[in-house]
Amino acid sequence: MPTKRVIACLDVAEGKVVKGVQFNDHKVVGGIADLARFYSCRGVDELVLYDITASPDRRSVDLAWVTQVAESINIPFCVAGGIRSVEDASKVFASGADKVSINSPAIENPSLVEELAGKFGSQAVVVGVDSVKSKNGEAQILKFAGRPELAEVRMQSTNEWVSRVQELGAGEIVLNTVDSDGTKAGYDLEQLVSVGSVCNVPLVASGGAGEVSHFEDVFGLDCVDAALAASVFHNGQIDIGELKTSLLDSEIEVRNV
Repeated sequence: MPTKRVIACLDVAEGKVVKGVQFNDHKVVGGIADLARFYSCRGVDELVLYDITASPDRRSVDLAWVTQVAESINIPFCVAGGIRSVEDASKVFASGADKVSINSPAIENPSLVEELAGKFGSQAVVVGVDSVKSKNGEAQILKFAGRPELAEVRMQSTNEWVSRVQELGAGEIVLNTVDSDGTKAGYDLEQLVSVGSVCNVPLVASGGAGEVSHFEDVFGLDCVDAALAASVFHNGQIDIGELKTSLLDSEIEVRNV
């Protein structure tokens, strides 16, 4: 079985790390650089930092905290939030990030994926996909999920969108199943399998982690390369070292135990 990655997610708003449930009722968790340093020391494989209000607020990510994170950790990290151009991405990379992730800006301007991949290489370009199920059960993409009052469901199916951004050069897909986000009821395995059937690049599962068994379940899917979590790490419900030890005991290969 290929080595699986454990990723900690830091949702950022107004210069602090926050966490909500299904993108609502966000509460402050702590300082950005402090938490990044903590997770780096605890053994996560990567960090993802989302400035969740940058895109709906029509601004780019605050480069000051990107620099602070880069100076505080020694593991790869990805930055998302309001990256709308090659110039925006260049500044994020110059501040120390290893990858950039685009979500709503890609929905507004799909050619941005191609431009970023052409400039920086597909390995540095992640497309975040916020996916919600419609009344008929079809998974569709969501725009501006970080601002519930502005959130907008697009009629394009999640699978169609994943296929398209891969063709444009995306090197990794983070699938955040909004309906399970923050619920701690487990990852949406059914939706991951569906997306995995059309995904030919690394697929990161996001949304729903609540206990160690949820990681074991999601890593049991051949299509999933990494699992991302936030609140269960922030509140200490799951210790990353213990998680990795448990995964190894279940014969799931992980790094940096």
